[in-house]
Amino acid sequence: MEVLDRYVVLVRYDAQVYCIEDLCTHDGGTLGDGELDGYCLVCPRHGAKFDVRNGHVVCMPATENTPSHEVRIDGDQVLVRLSD
Repeated sequence: MEVLDRYVVLVRYDAQVYCIEDLCTHDGGTLGDGELDGYCLVCPRHGAKFDVRNGHVVCMPATENTPSHEVRIDGDQVLVRLSD
């Protein structure tokens, strides 16, 4: 999904919606096609894992976090506030 020229991934888990940048910090690949493993989104290219709640890297080969963004549900709309 694109928000103001940035690509993000929305994940619904345990009745919550989370948003992180659609960017694996290991090689710049997309995370959007990755699988969810608990709260971790697994990069489909090399298996790096990112916690969807905060964007923190959980498993190598990535060593840097990916940005996370604030999400709010308003009726049937999902509102995203991008981080800097």
